[in-house]
Amino acid sequence: MLQSKQILRLLLLRVLYFLFFFFFFFQFSMMNTINFVSSAIISTHSNPKLFSLFKPKPKAKTKTKTKHYSLNSSFRLPNLRVSAIKDHNPDSQITNVTDEVTDHPLEENGNEELDLGWLPAFPHVLIASMSNFTFGYHIGVMNGPIVSIAQELGFQGNSFIEGLVVSIFIAGAFIGSISTGSLVDKLGCRLTFQIDAIPLILGAIISANAHSLDEILWGRFLVGLGIGVNAVLVPIYISEVAPTKYRGSLGSLCQIGTCLGIIASLSLGIPSENDPHWWRTMLYIASVPGFVVGLGMQFAVDSPRWLCKAGRINDAKKVIRDLWGASEVEGAIEEFQSVSKNDGSDLDSRWSEILEQPHSRVAFIGGALFVLQQFAGINAVLYFSSLTFHDVGIQSSALASLFVGLTNFAGALCALYLIDREGRQKLIIGSYLGMAISMFLVVYAVIFPLDEQLSNNLSILGTIMYIFSFAIGAGPVTGIIIPELSSTRTRGKIMGFSFSTHWVCNFVVGLFFLELVEKFGVAPVYASFGAVSLLAAAFANYFLVETKGRSLEEIERSLNPKA
Repeated sequence: MLQSKQILRLLLLRVLYFLFFFFFFFQFSMMNTINFVSSAIISTHSNPKLFSLFKPKPKAKTKTKTKHYSLNSSFRLPNLRVSAIKDHNPDSQITNVTDEVTDHPLEENGNEELDLGWLPAFPHVLIASMSNFTFGYHIGVMNGPIVSIAQELGFQGNSFIEGLVVSIFIAGAFIGSISTGSLVDKLGCRLTFQIDAIPLILGAIISANAHSLDEILWGRFLVGLGIGVNAVLVPIYISEVAPTKYRGSLGSLCQIGTCLGIIASLSLGIPSENDPHWWRTMLYIASVPGFVVGLGMQFAVDSPRWLCKAGRINDAKKVIRDLWGASEVEGAIEEFQSVSKNDGSDLDSRWSEILEQPHSRVAFIGGALFVLQQFAGINAVLYFSSLTFHDVGIQSSALASLFVGLTNFAGALCALYLIDREGRQKLIIGSYLGMAISMFLVVYAVIFPLDEQLSNNLSILGTIMYIFSFAIGAGPVTGIIIPELSSTRTRGKIMGFSFSTHWVCNFVVGLFFLELVEKFGVAPVYASFGAVSLLAAAFANYFLVETKGRSLEEIERSLNPKA
């Protein structure tokens, strides 16, 4: 009997793998369909109010002036849409925001050449992404050992205290995120990374050595503080250091780092089911990435944009020469100076500036994207997934969570490949549509009278599809596109505001999810996640535009006619 169950489970997993890869190709086809439809709409409609088709200005006699594209100043929802139009030479034909940008020229005169333009920036981005590895590690580190921690520290059976040990992390992350904008403006990314390594290291060691509830709470709070800073800092650093052509792909390393951290913690957590003291070893290990980031940043470069903003032009030129190539130095510095005062005054931006146009539009979009991301249910589904796997015989919660982590990692790898090819907007729209379909599939499995085994299989399939869909777009793109749309002066503040919104919504969903499931059942709650996913797809279609292949300064000038 046991052998037949094992054979059945093996067959089930093979079927799920097949459906998983089938869904990936479906997702890819859906994004191509979105591309085709959007291109067809643009080619058959020429309303200038809808598509902002501006005529180029006459050529200046002395020097070329940058053209600016502005939105109407009246405060209506349609005016919150960001228009990121690429700058063009006045003699060239104007290009609409949705035009394709050829930014992967691997084929030249029929010959394929190996493109390694991303390589000089990669080690610096990799060091920064270790912070996301720490984030992912701490997400998964409490998944299994929380029971052993509760037994050893004397709060076993107290669900409120157990929840507090987990959620105090979010409180620290909120404070860390909201404070990052001022830190990065004053100190720059590199020094902020090194300072932020201190709470990450101390928090992990205090947690690992805790012998009382107060000690574990303080340790988790310090770790959350460090994670909150890094959540804002890493996307800013990568967006400002990476070459324009590879900004999306290198930015996707954030999501990959988080996935690898989750997988590492869940893999290391498997022995905790048999060793009640193993959690201390896991938390000691959590301090290692902090040391790596703190030491690694000693050899990494600072953001050339921040160096220019601080008036350190020669240092900025050296970084550009090393990472982007000598031919890019003069053009890049000229672009930086077109949006920055270069005298240090831009380091003193005020929080109130994000309430002013055009910054308020980007702050609204950044906050809304994270609200929609969290209320689409990603953390709730991740939490509930172990119970779903339990229904089909996978008793180990750590093993079930590890399978979910691998699915998340597979989606992140696909995002790395697609984000600079398909673009941000199409990827996030396709992602949310896939999440909606997945949630409705789970709802169908729960509501309709199906065989119990079939219902469980459909629930697992829907869960896997949902997590994969999230990892391919809604996860990585949200963190990448907000710094791309933000101005040089307010980028840190807008990112801090957006991520603080993320942590608040994360806490609210985690607090009320189980209560809502108990009161209304799984189907209505998951159906609401699907509905929010559809709303998020519509929001992305209406408010976002494509930013791939455009420098941060080009996007900023198009948003701010006063620049």
